[in-house]
Amino acid sequence: GAGEGIDGKTLKFRLESVRKILPYIKLVEREKLRVRFPDKEKYEEFFASDELETLFNETIVAKLALSQITALLEEGPRSTGEIAEFLGLSASQVSKHLNESSRYRLVKFDEDLKRYALA
Repeated sequence: GAGEGIDGKTLKFRLESVRKILPYIKLVEREKLRVRFPDKEKYEEFFASDELETLFNETIVAKLALSQITALLEEGPRSTGEIAEFLGLSASQVSKHLNESSRYRLVKFDEDLKRYALA
């Protein structure tokens, strides 16, 4: 991560978050990203499409953000702003993921601390 300006602790955190969702990534690749086209142009068109970008963001990117958020919350309760700052996401993106996680009862909002924690 030195070339990207990422310190060792952050790099380890990011790699561990990816490792946790690797089976999911393999499943998405096999079920949604593995396509067959008759020629190279069709492949290039598909992999450069907005449709693929949307699919990628809604599946892999969202799952990675959720993995990173839960990993942070394993260390202790955090506010939306703290999570957003650490992950380099907007507060609204983090809020969206936290709301989704709350529906699945993965995280909860601690009223006393005014922070999110693992459920």
